Amino acid sequence: MRRNAFFSPARILVIASHTFTHLVRMKVFYFLGVFAVLMLAASFFEMPWSRTTEDSAEQELIVLKSTAMGAMAMFSILFAIAATALLIPKDLEDRTLYTILSKPVPRLDYLLGKLAGVLILVTVSLLLMNGMLSIILHFKTEELLLVEMAKAEALGWTAEHLESRLSDVAQQGVTWTLQAGIGAILFKAMVMASLALLISTFSSSTLFTIVIAVVIYFMGHFTEDARNYWLHSQSGGVSKELKMMTQGIALIFPDFQLYNIIDSTIEGKKVPQGIFTRLAVLTLFYSGIYSVLAWFTFRKKEF
Repeated sequence: MRRNAFFSPARILVIASHTFTHLVRMKVFYFLGVFAVLMLAASFFEMPWSRTTEDSAEQELIVLKSTAMGAMAMFSILFAIAATALLIPKDLEDRTLYTILSKPVPRLDYLLGKLAGVLILVTVSLLLMNGMLSIILHFKTEELLLVEMAKAEALGWTAEHLESRLSDVAQQGVTWTLQAGIGAILFKAMVMASLALLISTFSSSTLFTIVIAVVIYFMGHFTEDARNYWLHSQSGGVSKELKMMTQGIALIFPDFQLYNIIDSTIEGKKVPQGIFTRLAVLTLFYSGIYSVLAWFTFRKKEF
């Protein structure tokens, strides 16, 4: 009876581990080598305004973080979409899906296990890239702090001015705020993986799934602006039905502008704990909605 339960974390974990192993064999981690080279190149890149402006040290660190987190965001989103879109078609092609569902394994467990496997790999990859970034950023920050102290001695800065400069540079180094930005990258990948899973349950083409998911991803960055423009353009006021319709559209096109804390963390700005917590809750909401809809669609399919 326990084996045939409607929902089993143990079954989900088994499917997730097999999915993770399968994805690792696809040599996804080769991207980490490219990322490491990119980080090393960015760490030795000399800014065009170097030694010409007082805040050049901060700008160098911001560019380093921007390059790294841009690569991390690109990898996590593209991989979350592509890997999830390939899961069901690949299992159908290999006839693995028939074997799994004949156990019998509930289709909800199958979908959640596959999704969890993708998210585990994305999480591990982001952790490794975060480690590389943190190490390089730490040494780069220490180097620039020494440069600032040398400038202070050469130019005769006051102790207060030197302390202020060192604080400004250190703020652009490895901080907990930076980790919040990387967490937001993972949250976006979770949403897109769940959305790609939903699309793949009713799409017969992997390419179609990837293209539609990418389109929705980019549209999600303009959802709030488009919604506000549309609502404010209604001369006769906004009806209750119209508001409900816009909220329904928001479920289809997630508002990724809410995840813009990534830009703030790159600039070294502090992110309140409440905002990060709300993002985590919003991510779980979107992922849960898409996963449930995927299950409703997938459970009616004949294999």
